[in-house]
Amino acid sequence: MTRDLHSPPRATQSFSAHLAPRASKTKDQRGTLHPAARRLLLDASPHPRLLAQERPGGRGPRKSPLSLPCPSIHPAPASGDPMARAHWGCCPWLVLLCACAWGRPKAVDVGGQDVRNCSINPPYLPVTVVNTTVSLTALRQQMETQNLSAYIIPDTDAHMNEYISQRDERRAWITGFTGSAGTAVVTMKKAAVWTDSRYWTQAERQMDCNWELHKEVGTTPIVTWLLTEIPAGGRVGFDPFLLSIDTWESYDLALQGSNRHLVSIITNLVDLVWGSERPPVPNQSIYALQEAFTGSTWQEKVSGVRSQMQKHQKTPTAVLLSALEETAWLFNLRASDIPYNPFFYSYALLTDSSIRLFANKSRFSSETLTYLNSSCTGPMCVQIEDYSQVRDSIQAYALGDVRIWIGTSYTTYGIYEVIPKEKLVTDTYSPVMITKAVKNSKEQALLKASHVRDAVAVIRYLVWLEKNVPKGTVDEFSGAELVDKFRGEEQFSSGPSFQTISASGLNAALPHYSPTRELNRKLSSDEMYLLDSGGQYWDGTTDITRTVHWGTPSTFQKEAYTRVLIGNIDLSRLIFPAATSGRMVEAFARRALWDVGLNYGHGTGHGIGNFLCVHEWPVGFQSNNIAMAKGMFTSIEPGYYKDGEFGIRLEDVALVVEAKTKYPGSYLTFEVVSFVPYDRNLIDVSLLSSEHLQYLNRYYQTIREKVGPELQKRQLLEEFQWLQQHTEPLSAKAPDPASWASVLVVSTLAILGWSV
Repeated sequence: MTRDLHSPPRATQSFSAHLAPRASKTKDQRGTLHPAARRLLLDASPHPRLLAQERPGGRGPRKSPLSLPCPSIHPAPASGDPMARAHWGCCPWLVLLCACAWGRPKAVDVGGQDVRNCSINPPYLPVTVVNTTVSLTALRQQMETQNLSAYIIPDTDAHMNEYISQRDERRAWITGFTGSAGTAVVTMKKAAVWTDSRYWTQAERQMDCNWELHKEVGTTPIVTWLLTEIPAGGRVGFDPFLLSIDTWESYDLALQGSNRHLVSIITNLVDLVWGSERPPVPNQSIYALQEAFTGSTWQEKVSGVRSQMQKHQKTPTAVLLSALEETAWLFNLRASDIPYNPFFYSYALLTDSSIRLFANKSRFSSETLTYLNSSCTGPMCVQIEDYSQVRDSIQAYALGDVRIWIGTSYTTYGIYEVIPKEKLVTDTYSPVMITKAVKNSKEQALLKASHVRDAVAVIRYLVWLEKNVPKGTVDEFSGAELVDKFRGEEQFSSGPSFQTISASGLNAALPHYSPTRELNRKLSSDEMYLLDSGGQYWDGTTDITRTVHWGTPSTFQKEAYTRVLIGNIDLSRLIFPAATSGRMVEAFARRALWDVGLNYGHGTGHGIGNFLCVHEWPVGFQSNNIAMAKGMFTSIEPGYYKDGEFGIRLEDVALVVEAKTKYPGSYLTFEVVSFVPYDRNLIDVSLLSSEHLQYLNRYYQTIREKVGPELQKRQLLEEFQWLQQHTEPLSAKAPDPASWASVLVVSTLAILGWSV
């Protein structure tokens, strides 16, 4: 799954890769929603994503219509084996689209010009607008008690997660604007939102006239506005747990010398206004993965991190972990606090003699507490401390003769500000984040196994589509539901790893498009169809994209598809020196497109985890990714998008392995572990070299060997036959008779000494 821009954590990036799920609203303290708005915007049942240079492990700004993610994670039971029943569900949310053609005539079309008009009296407000007068008044009262001139409301959480839970959607709640990228600022007289072009129309449909819309991003335009709106001596408040270190520094630097001051307020003012209507703190069980699904015990992992501490030139006395994926990985624990990611709210402080895990202790079963050795106080005993006490505990620890090692990409200012700078040891990423990026042999085997089962689900879906699309009964949304259902039937399934991108025709030209029950198009044999989807399994996380056409594609469509395929192959088969940056080799995926003046606007790949993040930082092909190393997994996903017509993306997950070279040296290459064939109907064989054909045929043989037996074992005979047909060896296309005649004429003339 692409994320428009593969980049760093949420708070350090200008854009967010996904729309966060929105809490259901019917009637609240801001007013009553119009019934039609409720039907359109809010579903009472309890997000692609795509990359282009965005968060760690992921993708960046989307150019697609605006979609609201919709995870509903069903927790593991409080007793017994929690993994035995772990599963996720998903509910539909509104996608506000600008496209004008929809497959379902009954679907509500919110396109056109149905946006607010605040220049008339009374103003025109669409039914999708949320009345924010009451909540803004209450927020300003809270600001007044803190003597604030302005208050900044980002769209992040305290752990810089790519996806955020409903209880962390503060900016969405206070503004009514539910797009995932944007920052709100409230002064005593004005309120404003800054967001990028993907969300301008959505914001105009959802915000009332209390809010100004600024069509810019970044801290500079926000600070410029603040300097004109608040007086000298003004105080600008913010929640320090919602700003990354880099973001705080950018605000602080921009305000220096202006006689306006940033003020850190640890009690979030929006939370005070939100009150009891704010979604509750998660209370589902935090459970331990079975040993069969882990690469190492948590004790082995802790020992490895301590060894790195001892070898570090600055000899840190502790490592502080703030990213949720770090604590989940280190202790082999999982839960369901974050959409699509099996994480739980937590921090960890690891020293040579102690292990402190900050979380909600009531969520651990007695078995899990025993697993963590929590009843003792030795160096291999995990002490559970209250999540809310992390700041005070770190501040107290920092009073001693200590040096605390942090990864700045995921540590918020709320923790950073209580550690004296002389006691900090900083790197971009923590040792856990770096270590986690390289999978050991067991983890590699686990992830590969999950991809075989995942291929079965995708193949079942493609076979079903071939039979049903010609009937005219399949739409993008029902298709997305079905592929999720097929994945859910696979062994060890724990739900989707992101909101499925199921896009037909012109919608496929929008890299991060996702359909909703209300807004979608019918699938047609005459159009391209792009499916970008993935699953969470106890042994791995998957992500694969295939583009198909069941009818007669145009010559240009076949050429574009084949060039995307060539790019995928060229990068997948590339041999490169060890420790090479992904950014150095990324162009190989684009070369075949560049040759004819084509390109794509998102990133080429991202790391992927073992039942962790589908966008696992810091692996990938961006400038801020770490160098490639044996044992890393990354996606490889070139594409091409023809605005208003079609889109193509071919995504595989690949393992970085040692390459065999003629001469001695340390070289690497990729081993693809996604096992679904490409669409033969879209391949122009005449564009493929003999090396491309050899690669494809070896890959197809691997698919037969890996997936074929699995299909046969389950008596999926129709799917097995489909697989055999779609993995038949490809051969170079012979020239047509006219071409042979031309060659014969030219050859004859040459023999006779005639020039041509």
